[in-house]
Amino acid sequence: MELMYISISIATFLIGGALVWTLTRYVFKSKFEHILKEAEKEAETMKKNKMLEVKEKFLHLKSDLDKQVTARNAKIQSAEARLKQKELTITQRQEDLQRRNNELENVKDNLAAQLDLVEKKKHELDKMHSRQVEQLELLSGLSAEEAKDRLIESLKEEAKSQATSYVNEIVEESKMTASKEAKKIVIQTIQRVATETAIENSVTVFHIESDEIKGRIIGREGRNIRALEAATGIEIVVDDTPEAIVLSGFDPIRREVARLALHQLVQDGRIHPARIEEIVAKVRKQVEEEVIETGKRTVIDLGVHGLHPELVRLIGKMKYRSSYGQNLLQHARETANLCAIMASELGLNPKKAKRAGLLHDIGKVPDDEPELPHAILGMKLCEKYKEKPDICNAVGAHHDETEMQTLLAPIVQVCDAISGARPGARREIVEAYIKRLNDLEQLALAYPGVMKTYAIQAGRELRVIVGADKIDDKATENLSNEIAKKIQDEMTYPGQVKITVIRETRSVSYAK
Repeated sequence: MELMYISISIATFLIGGALVWTLTRYVFKSKFEHILKEAEKEAETMKKNKMLEVKEKFLHLKSDLDKQVTARNAKIQSAEARLKQKELTITQRQEDLQRRNNELENVKDNLAAQLDLVEKKKHELDKMHSRQVEQLELLSGLSAEEAKDRLIESLKEEAKSQATSYVNEIVEESKMTASKEAKKIVIQTIQRVATETAIENSVTVFHIESDEIKGRIIGREGRNIRALEAATGIEIVVDDTPEAIVLSGFDPIRREVARLALHQLVQDGRIHPARIEEIVAKVRKQVEEEVIETGKRTVIDLGVHGLHPELVRLIGKMKYRSSYGQNLLQHARETANLCAIMASELGLNPKKAKRAGLLHDIGKVPDDEPELPHAILGMKLCEKYKEKPDICNAVGAHHDETEMQTLLAPIVQVCDAISGARPGARREIVEAYIKRLNDLEQLALAYPGVMKTYAIQAGRELRVIVGADKIDDKATENLSNEIAKKIQDEMTYPGQVKITVIRETRSVSYAK
């Protein structure tokens, strides 16, 4: 019985499994066929879309190609038209040339006929001339050669007499007009150039907002003002003048450094020796940059190009130098303009003349200042920085220290004299005063161990700063006595000169 139930169960299970498998297969088959149909539809749609895209691209490419072909055909047609036009032009020219050749052949034949006729006439004239010469020789008793020599001699004497008279008249007239023309050129040149007369002062007034700042500038026991004087080499006079401090010194660059340093210190508010030295070093760099900028601006204004940068810097340095009270940069600019105008009037190169006029006093502002006349030193500087020989000669010869080799040299000499000789242009006293102060500083600077020298109080005091590691305290006393004795023996000066030797020991460390 149990076996029968088991058999029936197994049979039922197998029949159910067969039915489930059949149904599952039918369902999956129908779904699979549906999916295949959908895929075929999508593939057909994508195929149609791609075909449309390909057709559109093909049409676009065909359109572009048609345009290119049309453009090329147009160019080819245009070229063919030009070639046809050129062919017509060449054909016409060939016809013209052929016609002209025919005309030239006709003219040539006519000329040949005329030449034959001329030759015949010439032969007949020669025969007639020979017969007439023979008749004249018979009548005069002289041969043709003798008569010709006598005639030439008489004509020579007459021509010499007339030429001598004519030359004398020209020379006299040239002497009368040359002086007049030269004066006219010089007067016109002076009238066309007008510059202000600059008078150099030896003091600069620094204005302050209130007198309270004076105490801060002086510092405790005067240490700030001493540090400022030692750093700049300028005497700072703080007196009862309201809202003003006087900076006294013969060197304009030092006065400018002191003025700018004071201005920055007052604005900053921190005034002490270390800050003073830092600001003075910074201002010196600014003034050097200002010197270079002034030189560049000057050469641009005058239209002088291609100068060496060192010459441009020396030109800018002229702004802070005077010659007999006349500002050197203004004098150089005025001389350059005068030279250009005079060279133009005389038919010479005005650009070269202007260049030589600008550089003629460059020897007055070198950094080392050797013992040479400024004209010779300027010539050497120009040679060093590759200026042309005629420029160098004009610079070196403007005070007759070397021989003039070009026409630029006398022009520079004359224009330098015109600029400096105008009434009020120069003051001899100022130049002598500045030279004496320069000599004082250079004399002390020649001693070993001396780092800086400053002539202050109009040359009545010379401050000498020495290196603490090079000279000891005892040697400073000997140095001041030696400098005093040398000044007394070699220089001429009013009153007396006080020599102050300063030796300062410093110890600097850094915490890291």
